[in-house]
Amino acid sequence: MPTPLRRFTAKPWPEQEPTWRDAKPALIGAALKRASARPSGNWFVLAASREITGAAPFGRTIAGVEVVAWRSGSTVVAGPGSCPHLGAPLCDGAVHRGELVCRWHGLVLGPRRPGAWSPYPAHDDGVLVWVRLDEVGGEEPLDAPVLPERPPVASLDAVATVIGRCEPEDVVANRLDPWHGAWFHPYSFANLKVLETPTEERDRFLVEVTFKLVGRVGVPVVAAFTCPEPRTVVMHVVEGEGVGSVVETHATPLAPGPDGSARTAVVEATIAYSDRPGFAKSLPVAPAIRPLMRWAAARLWKDDLAYAERRYALRTTGRFPG
Repeated sequence: MPTPLRRFTAKPWPEQEPTWRDAKPALIGAALKRASARPSGNWFVLAASREITGAAPFGRTIAGVEVVAWRSGSTVVAGPGSCPHLGAPLCDGAVHRGELVCRWHGLVLGPRRPGAWSPYPAHDDGVLVWVRLDEVGGEEPLDAPVLPERPPVASLDAVATVIGRCEPEDVVANRLDPWHGAWFHPYSFANLKVLETPTEERDRFLVEVTFKLVGRVGVPVVAAFTCPEPRTVVMHVVEGEGVGSVVETHATPLAPGPDGSARTAVVEATIAYSDRPGFAKSLPVAPAIRPLMRWAAARLWKDDLAYAERRYALRTTGRFPG
Protein backbone atom coordinates (compact mmCIF):
# COMPACT_ATOMS: atom_id res chain seq x y z
CA MET A 1 0.00 0.00 0.00
CA PRO A 2 1.56 3.36 -1.04
CA THR A 3 2.46 5.94 1.58
CA PRO A 4 -0.15 8.66 2.28
CA LEU A 5 2.56 11.32 2.49
CA ARG A 6 2.95 13.65 -0.45
CA ARG A 7 5.39 16.38 -1.34
CA PHE A 8 3.54 19.59 -2.10
CA THR A 9 4.28 23.03 -3.43
CA ALA A 10 2.72 26.19 -2.08
CA LYS A 11 3.16 29.89 -2.60
CA PRO A 12 4.82 31.94 0.18
CA TRP A 13 2.30 33.02 2.80
CA PRO A 14 1.88 36.64 1.60
CA GLU A 15 1.49 35.52 -2.01
CA GLN A 16 -1.23 32.92 -1.60
CA GLU A 17 -4.65 33.66 -3.04
CA PRO A 18 -6.69 35.98 -0.78
CA THR A 19 -9.88 34.37 0.54
CA TRP A 20 -11.69 37.37 2.00
CA ARG A 21 -13.98 37.75 -1.03
CA ASP A 22 -15.22 34.17 -0.65
CA ALA A 23 -15.56 34.31 3.14
CA LYS A 24 -18.78 36.27 2.95
CA PRO A 25 -20.09 37.31 6.40
CA ALA A 26 -23.67 36.69 5.25
CA LEU A 27 -22.86 33.13 4.17
CA ILE A 28 -21.13 32.33 7.47
CA GLY A 29 -23.95 34.02 9.40
CA ALA A 30 -26.64 32.03 7.58
CA ALA A 31 -24.83 28.74 8.33
CA LEU A 32 -24.52 29.77 11.98
CA LYS A 33 -28.23 30.66 12.14
CA ARG A 34 -29.23 27.26 10.76
CA ALA A 35 -26.96 25.49 13.24
CA SER A 36 -28.38 27.50 16.15
CA ALA A 37 -31.93 26.47 15.19
CA ARG A 38 -31.22 22.74 15.39
CA PRO A 39 -32.39 20.85 18.50
CA SER A 40 -29.89 19.81 21.14
CA GLY A 41 -32.37 18.16 23.49
CA ASN A 42 -30.71 20.22 26.29
CA TRP A 43 -27.52 18.10 26.17
CA PHE A 44 -24.13 19.67 26.89
CA VAL A 45 -20.67 18.11 26.63
CA LEU A 46 -19.24 17.84 30.15
CA ALA A 47 -15.81 16.28 29.67
CA ALA A 48 -13.84 13.49 28.06
CA SER A 49 -14.98 10.02 29.09
CA ARG A 50 -11.53 9.33 30.54
CA GLU A 51 -11.86 12.34 32.86
CA ILE A 52 -14.87 10.84 34.65
CA THR A 53 -13.63 8.07 36.95
CA GLY A 54 -14.63 6.19 40.06
CA ALA A 55 -11.61 7.51 41.95
CA ALA A 56 -12.68 11.14 42.45
CA PRO A 57 -15.53 13.44 41.42
CA PHE A 58 -15.24 15.78 38.43
CA GLY A 59 -16.76 19.26 38.57
CA ARG A 60 -17.59 21.84 35.92
CA THR A 61 -20.01 24.77 35.83
CA ILE A 62 -22.18 24.71 32.69
CA ALA A 63 -24.08 27.90 31.84
CA GLY A 64 -23.84 28.91 35.50
CA VAL A 65 -25.04 25.54 36.83
CA GLU A 66 -22.59 23.60 39.01
CA VAL A 67 -22.34 19.97 37.88
CA VAL A 68 -20.52 17.10 39.56
CA ALA A 69 -19.94 13.68 37.98
CA TRP A 70 -18.30 10.38 38.83
CA ARG A 71 -18.52 6.70 37.94
CA SER A 72 -20.45 4.15 39.91
CA GLY A 73 -19.05 0.97 38.40
CA SER A 74 -19.24 1.63 34.67
CA THR A 75 -22.17 4.06 34.97
CA VAL A 76 -21.66 7.82 34.93
CA VAL A 77 -23.61 9.66 37.62
CA ALA A 78 -24.05 13.43 37.30
CA GLY A 79 -25.95 15.89 39.41
CA PRO A 80 -25.98 19.32 41.06
CA GLY A 81 -22.53 20.31 42.27
CA SER A 82 -23.72 21.94 45.48
CA CYS A 83 -24.44 19.80 48.53
CA PRO A 84 -28.14 20.05 49.53
CA HIS A 85 -27.13 20.18 53.22
CA LEU A 86 -25.05 23.36 53.51
CA GLY A 87 -23.90 24.02 49.95
CA ALA A 88 -20.44 22.42 50.02
CA PRO A 89 -18.72 21.96 46.63
CA LEU A 90 -19.28 18.30 45.86
CA CYS A 91 -16.37 18.26 43.39
CA ASP A 92 -14.14 18.39 46.49
CA GLY A 93 -15.77 15.28 47.96
CA ALA A 94 -14.74 11.64 47.64
CA VAL A 95 -16.12 8.59 45.84
CA HIS A 96 -16.64 5.56 48.07
CA ARG A 97 -18.25 2.33 46.88
CA GLY A 98 -19.80 4.09 43.90
CA GLU A 99 -21.36 6.93 45.91
CA LEU A 100 -20.26 10.50 46.50
CA VAL A 101 -19.37 11.51 50.05
CA CYS A 102 -19.49 15.21 50.90
CA ARG A 103 -16.28 16.34 52.58
CA TRP A 104 -18.01 18.80 54.93
CA HIS A 105 -20.32 16.51 56.91
CA GLY A 106 -20.27 13.10 55.21
CA LEU A 107 -23.61 13.25 53.42
CA VAL A 108 -23.73 10.36 50.94
CA LEU A 109 -25.21 10.94 47.49
CA GLY A 110 -25.75 8.49 44.67
CA PRO A 111 -27.83 7.58 41.64
CA ARG A 112 -30.88 6.69 43.76
CA ARG A 113 -30.69 9.62 46.19
CA PRO A 114 -34.21 11.14 46.49
CA GLY A 115 -35.17 14.59 47.72
CA ALA A 116 -33.37 17.89 47.25
CA TRP A 117 -30.47 16.33 45.33
CA SER A 118 -31.48 14.45 42.18
CA PRO A 119 -29.18 13.19 39.41
CA TYR A 120 -29.17 14.75 35.97
CA PRO A 121 -29.50 12.54 32.89
CA ALA A 122 -25.98 11.65 31.72
CA HIS A 123 -24.70 9.92 28.59
CA ASP A 124 -21.27 8.39 27.95
CA ASP A 125 -20.72 7.89 24.21
CA GLY A 126 -17.33 6.26 24.75
CA VAL A 127 -15.34 9.40 23.94
CA LEU A 128 -17.28 12.18 25.68
CA VAL A 129 -19.65 12.46 28.62
CA TRP A 130 -22.76 14.59 28.15
CA VAL A 131 -25.18 15.93 30.76
CA ARG A 132 -28.75 17.07 30.16
CA LEU A 133 -29.74 20.34 31.79
CA ASP A 134 -33.38 21.01 30.98
CA GLU A 135 -33.55 24.22 33.00
CA VAL A 136 -30.68 25.65 30.96
CA GLY A 137 -31.53 24.40 27.48
CA GLY A 138 -35.24 25.14 27.62
CA GLU A 139 -35.94 22.80 24.69
CA GLU A 140 -37.96 19.63 24.37
CA PRO A 141 -35.70 17.04 26.07
CA LEU A 142 -34.20 14.21 24.05
CA ASP A 143 -33.37 10.81 25.51
CA ALA A 144 -29.79 11.03 24.19
CA PRO A 145 -27.57 13.72 22.67
CA VAL A 146 -27.40 14.27 18.92
CA LEU A 147 -24.21 12.44 18.02
CA PRO A 148 -22.27 12.70 14.76
CA GLU A 149 -21.27 9.66 12.74
CA ARG A 150 -18.00 8.13 13.91
CA PRO A 151 -15.70 5.38 12.59
CA PRO A 152 -17.53 2.05 12.91
CA VAL A 153 -14.44 0.07 13.93
CA ALA A 154 -11.35 0.41 16.12
CA SER A 155 -10.04 3.97 16.18
CA LEU A 156 -7.70 6.22 18.14
CA ASP A 157 -9.25 9.12 20.03
CA ALA A 158 -7.96 12.06 22.04
CA VAL A 159 -9.81 14.96 23.68
CA ALA A 160 -8.41 18.43 24.27
CA THR A 161 -10.15 21.15 26.30
CA VAL A 162 -9.38 24.86 26.19
CA ILE A 163 -11.33 27.77 27.70
CA GLY A 164 -11.86 31.21 26.23
CA ARG A 165 -13.66 34.51 26.83
CA CYS A 166 -16.47 34.07 24.31
CA GLU A 167 -19.81 32.38 23.75
CA PRO A 168 -20.47 29.08 21.97
CA GLU A 169 -21.65 30.85 18.84
CA ASP A 170 -18.24 32.49 18.46
CA VAL A 171 -16.57 29.07 18.54
CA VAL A 172 -19.03 27.65 16.01
CA ALA A 173 -18.60 30.71 13.75
CA ASN A 174 -14.84 30.11 13.76
CA ARG A 175 -15.31 26.58 12.48
CA LEU A 176 -17.85 27.76 9.89
CA ASP A 177 -15.13 29.92 8.33
CA PRO A 178 -12.81 27.38 6.65
CA TRP A 179 -11.26 30.12 4.49
CA HIS A 180 -9.06 31.32 7.36
CA GLY A 181 -7.20 27.99 7.64
CA ALA A 182 -4.17 28.52 5.42
CA TRP A 183 -3.89 32.20 6.37
CA PHE A 184 -4.27 31.88 10.14
CA HIS A 185 -2.66 28.44 10.54
CA PRO A 186 0.11 28.27 7.91
CA TYR A 187 2.07 25.90 10.14
CA SER A 188 -0.67 23.26 9.79
CA PHE A 189 -2.52 23.79 6.49
CA ALA A 190 -1.54 24.40 2.87
CA ASN A 191 -3.33 24.67 -0.47
CA LEU A 192 -6.73 25.05 1.17
CA LYS A 193 -9.62 25.32 -1.26
CA VAL A 194 -13.33 25.46 -0.40
CA LEU A 195 -15.05 23.20 -2.93
CA GLU A 196 -18.61 23.57 -1.71
CA THR A 197 -20.46 26.03 0.53
CA PRO A 198 -23.59 25.25 2.54
CA THR A 199 -27.17 25.71 1.40
CA GLU A 200 -30.44 24.87 3.11
CA GLU A 201 -30.66 21.70 0.98
CA ARG A 202 -27.04 20.57 1.52
CA ASP A 203 -25.79 22.23 4.67
CA ARG A 204 -22.07 21.55 4.66
CA PHE A 205 -18.69 22.95 3.70
CA LEU A 206 -16.50 20.72 1.54
CA VAL A 207 -12.82 21.61 1.80
CA GLU A 208 -9.69 20.35 0.03
CA VAL A 209 -6.58 20.84 2.15
CA THR A 210 -3.13 19.45 2.84
CA PHE A 211 -2.27 18.79 6.49
CA LYS A 212 1.38 19.79 6.81
CA LEU A 213 3.75 17.45 8.63
CA VAL A 214 7.41 18.40 8.03
CA GLY A 215 8.67 20.95 5.55
CA ARG A 216 7.00 20.36 2.18
CA VAL A 217 5.59 16.96 3.16
CA GLY A 218 1.92 16.60 4.04
CA VAL A 219 -1.27 14.57 3.74
CA PRO A 220 -3.89 15.85 1.26
CA VAL A 221 -7.54 15.18 2.11
CA VAL A 222 -11.05 16.36 1.39
CA ALA A 223 -13.10 17.12 4.50
CA ALA A 224 -16.76 17.94 5.10
CA PHE A 225 -17.84 20.33 7.89
CA THR A 226 -21.35 20.03 9.34
CA CYS A 227 -23.30 21.06 12.46
CA PRO A 228 -25.45 18.26 13.90
CA GLU A 229 -26.62 20.49 16.77
CA PRO A 230 -26.19 24.13 17.90
CA ARG A 231 -22.93 23.79 19.83
CA THR A 232 -21.08 21.27 17.67
CA VAL A 233 -19.13 21.44 14.41
CA VAL A 234 -17.86 18.17 12.95
CA MET A 235 -15.15 17.62 10.36
CA HIS A 236 -15.33 14.27 8.53
CA VAL A 237 -12.51 13.15 6.25
CA VAL A 238 -14.37 11.99 3.12
CA GLU A 239 -11.48 11.53 0.66
CA GLY A 240 -7.79 10.76 1.03
CA GLU A 241 -5.95 9.21 3.95
CA GLY A 242 -8.02 8.36 7.00
CA VAL A 243 -11.48 8.38 5.42
CA GLY A 244 -13.98 8.17 8.26
CA SER A 245 -11.78 10.05 10.73
CA VAL A 246 -13.59 12.77 12.66
CA VAL A 247 -12.77 15.96 14.52
CA GLU A 248 -15.65 17.07 16.74
CA THR A 249 -15.57 20.61 18.14
CA HIS A 250 -18.03 21.07 21.01
CA ALA A 251 -18.65 24.44 22.66
CA THR A 252 -19.95 24.32 26.25
CA PRO A 253 -20.94 27.58 27.98
CA LEU A 254 -19.47 28.00 31.47
CA ALA A 255 -19.99 30.55 34.23
CA PRO A 256 -19.10 34.19 33.49
CA GLY A 257 -15.56 35.24 34.33
CA PRO A 258 -14.67 37.67 37.17
CA ASP A 259 -15.13 40.58 34.75
CA GLY A 260 -18.60 39.38 33.76
CA SER A 261 -17.57 38.25 30.29
CA ALA A 262 -18.83 34.98 28.88
CA ARG A 263 -16.60 31.91 29.07
CA THR A 264 -16.79 28.80 26.92
CA ALA A 265 -15.05 25.45 27.09
CA VAL A 266 -13.99 24.14 23.70
CA VAL A 267 -13.95 20.35 23.99
CA GLU A 268 -12.42 18.92 20.83
CA ALA A 269 -12.45 15.19 20.18
CA THR A 270 -10.17 13.84 17.45
CA ILE A 271 -11.12 10.32 16.40
CA ALA A 272 -8.59 8.96 13.94
CA TYR A 273 -9.09 5.91 11.73
CA SER A 274 -7.25 4.23 8.87
CA ASP A 275 -7.68 0.95 7.04
CA ARG A 276 -3.89 0.62 6.73
CA PRO A 277 -2.52 -2.51 8.47
CA GLY A 278 -0.05 -0.44 10.47
CA PHE A 279 -2.81 1.66 12.05
CA ALA A 280 -4.18 -1.25 14.08
CA LYS A 281 -0.69 -1.91 15.38
CA SER A 282 -0.55 1.64 16.78
CA LEU A 283 -3.62 1.20 18.99
CA PRO A 284 -1.77 -0.57 21.86
CA VAL A 285 0.50 2.49 22.21
CA ALA A 286 -2.42 4.94 22.14
CA PRO A 287 -1.56 6.36 25.61
CA ALA A 288 1.75 7.59 24.18
CA ILE A 289 0.10 9.06 21.07
CA ARG A 290 -2.82 10.87 22.71
CA PRO A 291 -0.69 13.65 24.30
CA LEU A 292 0.65 14.51 20.82
CA MET A 293 -2.90 14.63 19.43
CA ARG A 294 -4.01 16.88 22.29
CA TRP A 295 -0.98 19.13 21.75
CA ALA A 296 -1.80 19.54 18.07
CA ALA A 297 -5.42 20.47 18.84
CA ALA A 298 -4.43 22.91 21.57
CA ARG A 299 -1.90 24.54 19.23
CA LEU A 300 -4.60 25.33 16.69
CA TRP A 301 -7.01 26.53 19.35
CA LYS A 302 -4.47 28.97 20.76
CA ASP A 303 -5.01 30.93 17.56
CA ASP A 304 -8.66 30.08 17.04
CA LEU A 305 -9.62 31.17 20.54
CA ALA A 306 -8.03 34.54 19.80
CA TYR A 307 -10.31 34.64 16.73
CA ALA A 308 -13.41 33.68 18.76
CA GLU A 309 -12.57 36.05 21.62
CA ARG A 310 -12.04 38.93 19.21
CA ARG A 311 -15.37 38.21 17.54
CA TYR A 312 -17.10 38.14 20.94
CA ALA A 313 -15.50 41.43 22.03
CA LEU A 314 -16.55 43.19 18.83
CA ARG A 315 -20.01 41.62 18.73
CA THR A 316 -20.93 42.47 22.32
CA THR A 317 -19.83 46.09 21.96
CA GLY A 318 -21.60 46.70 18.66
CA ARG A 319 -18.38 46.92 16.64
CA PHE A 320 -18.62 43.68 14.64
CA PRO A 321 -18.63 44.48 10.90
CA GLY A 322 -22.12 44.47 9.42
